[in-house]
Amino acid sequence: MPYSKLGRDTSARKALFRDLTTDLIINGRIETTHAKAKEVQPIAEKIITLGKRGDLHARRQAAAFVRKETANEEGQDAVQKLFSEIGPRYEDRQGGYTRVLKLGPRRGDAAEMAIIELV
Repeated sequence: MPYSKLGRDTSARKALFRDLTTDLIINGRIETTHAKAKEVQPIAEKIITLGKRGDLHARRQAAAFVRKETANEEGQDAVQKLFSEIGPRYEDRQGGYTRVLKLGPRRGDAAEMAIIELV
């Protein structure tokens, strides 16, 4: 099986990945389960690659995927932050923009927790 369904139907899974990717762009690091972190990693890498390209088509593709949320107090949203800060930061890097660090089991249900962050 090429990917994990994470116990969700298609629309809920896509919404989860959109939210996690948007939060990663805005905050730089997020804490989630290890399975979710491993699934969202390639999606985030592709969105950051769009941010590196920086042309109009890439901006529209990123805007179609990323949620419209304010990233900072200047009123900059997640797509603007992706293209103005994150894309130029990884200009010379050939992939590998994120890392997943294991944290251990979550109290309550013992789900394996992880942090996914921008390198």
